[in-house]
Amino acid sequence: MKKFITLFLIILLTACDVNSASPTTVTPDSATQPAFTLTEIPIPAGYGYTSDWFELYFTNPNSSLSSQETGGIDIPLANAIDSAKLSLDVAIYSFSLPSIRDALIRAYERGVQVRIVMESDNIERSAPQRLIEAGIPILGDRREGLMHHKFVIIDKSEIWLGSMNFTISGAYEDNNMLMRIRSVKIVENFIKEFEEMYLEDSFGDNIRAETPNPQVTVNDIQIETYFSPDDGVQPILVDIINTANESIYFMAFSFTADPIGDAVRERAENGVTVAGVMDTEQVKSNIGTEFDAFRQAGLNVYQDGIAGQMHHKTIIIDESIVITGSYNFTNAAEVRNDEYVLVIYNEEIAKLFIAEFQRVYEQAR
Repeated sequence: MKKFITLFLIILLTACDVNSASPTTVTPDSATQPAFTLTEIPIPAGYGYTSDWFELYFTNPNSSLSSQETGGIDIPLANAIDSAKLSLDVAIYSFSLPSIRDALIRAYERGVQVRIVMESDNIERSAPQRLIEAGIPILGDRREGLMHHKFVIIDKSEIWLGSMNFTISGAYEDNNMLMRIRSVKIVENFIKEFEEMYLEDSFGDNIRAETPNPQVTVNDIQIETYFSPDDGVQPILVDIINTANESIYFMAFSFTADPIGDAVRERAENGVTVAGVMDTEQVKSNIGTEFDAFRQAGLNVYQDGIAGQMHHKTIIIDESIVITGSYNFTNAAEVRNDEYVLVIYNEEIAKLFIAEFQRVYEQAR
């Protein structure tokens, strides 16, 4: 059974600089996993990896370039927007990044259809107002719950998604992830979600569970897509957590959902290794935070160690299942906000998230 010494050894192995100038190729050695190759993408102020159907990026708030707000993981997204030929559908909670703002304006000016859905409370920021002035339509949710999505659909053929809001702090001060996926079936799921909001003006609990492809296989890898509140995400996550036999590692910006916390603690009581990092600001301000219960249970759960926000919403099960997305582990995410969750079943992809967890965990300790 893997115990916490496994995590410690992995931390030691990954302590070297991930941002080396020369790409590193990683090939899976497990006969039970699909054969694919990962190549490291050098990101001056972050970490990047690419394969034939996805790219995965993590921010690095400790990079010397992050304080200069340059060289971050927003640049690959801006470059992808610059390559759009037909359409861009954007659902974003908050927006201030000049790189993404300018790329969207360039796309609109060359004839690409650009449509944006935002949280109404954030539309008055200067970047969204600049887009409106350029003629780009933005629809706000106009409701109490949050339009908390963070995704971009490009030419209806690829999607960029993650925990990162399109803000300067999100790209350069906070711990965040961004993932590019090339899968028509997964893109179809997000097109449906976007058009429910943009065309039908349906948000929050006014949305039906109509995800076209909730479970798909991409290169022999099972990926599940869930939207909140319509899909009832919390019981699904509890069921997945209950399958843990070896380890549960998590990074949680906000964690107040008792059923999820109870499931994690129950697995710990049954011998599963549990380690986690939670955002300090949220631990101090949340009513009913799970942090205290985790610590009282003797679990290796810590407050984050950076000045910005530890903004991930990720759980890694048995080093082979990744739960990630925009969904904080809260009641609001479950019943009020527009959110999404991806569940990815693959050891090699899980290793990339574990490497990020190790960085965040070491800073927290």
